[in-house]
Amino acid sequence: MRKNSFSTNALKNVLEIISVKYKTEARLLNLLETELPMYRPSTRFENESVKKITSDVNWANVFVLASPDYHGSMSGTMKNFLDFFWKEFSGKTFGYIVSSHEKGLTVMDQMRTAVRQCYAWSLPYGVSINEREDLDSNGLIVNKKLQSRMEMLARDLVIYGGLIYWQFTKDRDSSEPNTFAHYYL
Repeated sequence: MRKNSFSTNALKNVLEIISVKYKTEARLLNLLETELPMYRPSTRFENESVKKITSDVNWANVFVLASPDYHGSMSGTMKNFLDFFWKEFSGKTFGYIVSSHEKGLTVMDQMRTAVRQCYAWSLPYGVSINEREDLDSNGLIVNKKLQSRMEMLARDLVIYGGLIYWQFTKDRDSSEPNTFAHYYL
């Protein structure tokens, strides 16, 4: 929720790799620019922001969640986003980026737990950035190991995310009753 945030800049890096290297369309959904109202289960939201975000969520078959570490937890904005769209995440694959001076492991675990409860898949690792060690004064990545992990994240999302979602939709549309997708639907 901050202009030029470290986690958003890292996310942009991964999306650029996905777009350029893997020639796959990627979209940035910046919740600072397109705000979601506070989620309330009994309220139906019809404003333009919700419509745009819903369209993007339905379009995507993989997601990269990027959050700063706020006192050992994901941002409230991220949690609100996950609450809003839980059903639309089923069968999709998620990767994680956390900006933290302490590795952000609890933040990634919390995002992973929330995603799992949405019947989605997670890559078994995430990327943690420490702005003091990994970025220059312009927010550009100077740590070669971090850049390598960002490239791995982009590649694995494209490859594994595509395979998982392809199989999920095939199973969802089949009449076979004993599949994860059929069970969920």
